[in-house]
Amino acid sequence: MPSRDGIAEPWGTRTPYGPGERWPTRVDTRLADGVTADDVDEWVPTASVLHSNGDGLHLAVKDGRVVGVRGRADDRVNHGRLDPKDLFAWQANRSADRLTTPLVRDGGRLVEASWDEAMGRVVERSRALLGDRGPGSIGFYTSGQLFAEEYYTLAAVAHGAIGTNHVDGNTRLCTATAAAALKESFGCDGQPGSYTDVDHADVIALFGHNVAETQTVLWSRMLDRLAGPNPPLLVCVDPRTTAVARAATVHLAPLPGTNVALMNGLLHEVVAHDRVDHDFVERSTVGFADLAEQVRQWPPERAAAICGVPAEEIRHAARVLGGARRLLSTVLQGFYQSNQATAAAVQVNNLHLLRGMIGKPGAGVLQMNGQPTAENTRECGADGDLVGFRNWNNDAHVADLTELWNLDANAIPHFSPPTHLMQMLRYAENGSLRMLWVSATNPAVSLPELARVRSILGQDRLFLVVQDIFRTETAELADVVLPAAAWGEKTGTFTNADRTVHLSRRAVDPPGQARADLDIFLDYARRMDFRDRDGARFPPWHDPESAFAAWQRASAGRPCDYSGLDYDMLAERSGVQWPCNAEHPDGTERLYADGKFFAAPDYCENYGRDLVTGAPMEATEYRAMNPDGKAMLKAADYVPPHERPGEEFPLSLITGRTVYHFHTRTKTGRTPQLRDAAPEVWVEVSAPDAEAHGVTEGDLVEVSTPRGSVRAHARVSAIRPGVLFLPFHYGYWDTEAPPDGDREHHRAANELTMTDWDPVSKQPLFKTAAAALTRIAAGDRPAAAPTTGAATPLDPTVPATTGGPAATVQETHAAEQTAGGAR
Repeated sequence: MPSRDGIAEPWGTRTPYGPGERWPTRVDTRLADGVTADDVDEWVPTASVLHSNGDGLHLAVKDGRVVGVRGRADDRVNHGRLDPKDLFAWQANRSADRLTTPLVRDGGRLVEASWDEAMGRVVERSRALLGDRGPGSIGFYTSGQLFAEEYYTLAAVAHGAIGTNHVDGNTRLCTATAAAALKESFGCDGQPGSYTDVDHADVIALFGHNVAETQTVLWSRMLDRLAGPNPPLLVCVDPRTTAVARAATVHLAPLPGTNVALMNGLLHEVVAHDRVDHDFVERSTVGFADLAEQVRQWPPERAAAICGVPAEEIRHAARVLGGARRLLSTVLQGFYQSNQATAAAVQVNNLHLLRGMIGKPGAGVLQMNGQPTAENTRECGADGDLVGFRNWNNDAHVADLTELWNLDANAIPHFSPPTHLMQMLRYAENGSLRMLWVSATNPAVSLPELARVRSILGQDRLFLVVQDIFRTETAELADVVLPAAAWGEKTGTFTNADRTVHLSRRAVDPPGQARADLDIFLDYARRMDFRDRDGARFPPWHDPESAFAAWQRASAGRPCDYSGLDYDMLAERSGVQWPCNAEHPDGTERLYADGKFFAAPDYCENYGRDLVTGAPMEATEYRAMNPDGKAMLKAADYVPPHERPGEEFPLSLITGRTVYHFHTRTKTGRTPQLRDAAPEVWVEVSAPDAEAHGVTEGDLVEVSTPRGSVRAHARVSAIRPGVLFLPFHYGYWDTEAPPDGDREHHRAANELTMTDWDPVSKQPLFKTAAAALTRIAAGDRPAAAPTTGAATPLDPTVPATTGGPAATVQETHAAEQTAGGAR
């Protein structure tokens, strides 16, 4: 059985295949040192939880402890392959510093307490606020990493029982623009495409999506197509020279904040050279005339002058996109977290609608997610929207949900749009929001302008509840901390970025007094004595399976229909795509294959917004514009970012991820192989900018913006000139000291980002700050940045990132499995 270094080779061994062929199987296995497959007592089915790919895997259990992982050969998503975070981060569940007991704040300190005391404080404050200030004084901020059953319960408690409009998830930071763009183009959330489109596409375009580091198994699938016969052409839009960019046929590296100008230039060429499927556009869309007029004003020369990409490169990319017979596009944070986020993402949808490339094998768009259960946050109504992709601005949809929950007619707030996170922070800042319940996320590191965030979360008048598995930076500010069970310690379902639903079984018990998030939310509901209009307790479900059954009923008849799914089916099949119902009993691989969309005025999830101003469209306007529920082509002019480089801050700062860490390193920072692969923050700088500032590889530098400064060691890389990159994973309260050993200097990238958001999706902007670079001191070693991805150094003498024997991963290929090599 071959093996590899899972850190040095994050994408594993190639298994080439051609268009229309099945992606070969390769099962990746990592077991704790000294443990063999024969030692394992049980292999418990689940899927990946530290990215949105949804890789199917088994947890290896021995003597009541998780001792490793193995990819599922039969899984529709990964065919057995695993991401570096999948392979190693399970170890964090066993970390000695897990939260095992509730904590409450006494005398300014967090001290251990019983569940009764901790929940008693939460209930007491909840009742007081509801009595004195009403539902609008309470808010909930959750994650993209819980289970569907937990999100649905939270939505029922918050929207239904309490009646607050203040509910959001940290999906607001990573995938709110995906949802918004899909609503604007198709009338509803939900990915049109499927990962199997990689198997058929002849052109794959990645817009602001560093798939090599954010969804490594999906990149492995693309690499295997590139290594096989008749490989697809690849278009990459990214200011960094990522692994994707290095493999691309065309790499466009626009200046941050100029994506709409670039997209308008590309669409100009598609329309000008008549690469348009006019029959499809006429039959299935509205808005072509307005879009054609808008992009007519954007010849490549005009776009090039703004985005800094040569006009001929724009033309080259447009020829590739316009000549595709089967075009697959993916979009992620490079668009979602930048200026005019939704407007830019919608232009990718426009490209597919113009070309009639939707709902067919190899022809689809994936407005990607960043987190494993971001899709569930949105479907279940835990991101502020209503349950089951219902329209908060449609009285019939609200009444339907009220009947489903058996609540009074006016119980569910819908007098205004759901409150997005950044607005919730404003309400907390001005004192109208007095209690914030944060579950499974760490806003004290992940939100923009951290100095402001800390001041808001640390207010005496704000009662902060934190529900998590470790004492995060946010937990340190809390009034009550609730210890939660982690993945592998509870049962539930979760849905990945291409609508694939997996069942995750409880493999081991949570440590100490930690409880599943579902149990915590239901315990709160019981202690609050929430009741429906007949006096029965609400929510009425009591465990994961009954919660899932309730969610099935809530989703029935809606686009995200789970009514044909149950735990037994998910236990037999490793991944089923919704909608799954009587009409589609085996799930649905692609949406809109029949040219019909979820956009009918009485059915759609919302009525849309102006892409530039964010102004909402009224129901009557929408009905007049799109009476037949077609897909919508929506134009947008380019508007410059609010903050642009100038004399004092001449560079553009963007933030992002590395392949070895997830979000604020709550789990990956406690995993030896992942921690050691990227142990501290770094800043990427281009060779020309490094020379201009007297900086060489490994020097200690300071990056500053109008909001603050961060110190890090420099990685001189192939990033485009004028742009700096900081990974956002590194918080303040890590066990390691900042790179200069001085805690007076920050290292969290979000010390520098601004309080600004997209007018449509309300997603914060992490990629448009103006910055300055200052050399502080010479370095005595290269920056501790990975050499495997976009942070690849220009200096060839920098040692390669490796994991050594502790990172050994076993690979079992299809031929070996046939011969009995796979257990």
